Amino acid sequence: MSYQHIRVSYADRVANVELHRPEARNGFTVLMADELAAALAAADADEAVRVVILSGAGKDFCVGADLSGQSLEVTNTDIPGGAWVEPATRVARQLFMLRKPVIAAIQGAAVGVGSTMILPADFRLAARNSRFGFVFSRRGIYPEAGSCWFLPRLVGLGRAMDWMVSGRLVPAEEALGAGLVQSLHEPEALADAAQALARELVDSTAPVSVAVIRQALYRMSALPSPEPAFALDSQLIASLGESADALEGVMAFMQKRPARFSRTVTQDLPTFLPWQEARR
Repeated sequence: MSYQHIRVSYADRVANVELHRPEARNGFTVLMADELAAALAAADADEAVRVVILSGAGKDFCVGADLSGQSLEVTNTDIPGGAWVEPATRVARQLFMLRKPVIAAIQGAAVGVGSTMILPADFRLAARNSRFGFVFSRRGIYPEAGSCWFLPRLVGLGRAMDWMVSGRLVPAEEALGAGLVQSLHEPEALADAAQALARELVDSTAPVSVAVIRQALYRMSALPSPEPAFALDSQLIASLGESADALEGVMAFMQKRPARFSRTVTQDLPTFLPWQEARR
């Protein structure tokens, strides 16, 4: 597929998805949103892809919505039933639904949607020169991309309240200390760090296990009781007798060799997962 505001490449079972408007500091547009959603969906459906790396071209990850020339949609009150989906949510929802791990590599400014779109990623690696900003209160607008759901789960309600209500810029060190990002790197070393992490995930983890774990953490941790998690865990553990991956994982450990997992997310996900209906 041909893209205008992003670039996508594939290598070593990794899909590299790059915001590509460096002349506009990767200002976010409706076209970019729809292209990102399409690229993420394609990566999710491709068994050759095991990991997605999300990055930005140039010195900044994304400086927020590009409102020049009315290039970003706002609400459309003519659509009945509230069917319109704002652009940042189109990306965040696809990231949330993904069955592959996502590594966000952030450098420079990640402001507004530049901060909210990365919240559903599994790993956020940042350059030491990065800065984050949930600046909505300072623009008279509202947070998007489900960020009021994601951010408190990552950094706690108190910190999320601080960052969102004040709208202040958050430096890289503070983001690291709060748990928004996992590690900091020199700007020139960021891409290599993301690729190294992707390689570890490709070489060491089972795709079906990762897909189940990723969604279970999101879906189960938000429930008011662990009882649904207890029930699901019992079903999952009971199904291991039929899992070639489980046998291979044990044998590889015993024989001190790399595992060669054969099950695929398109064919071998457990049929009883309670969130499967949402994908249909």
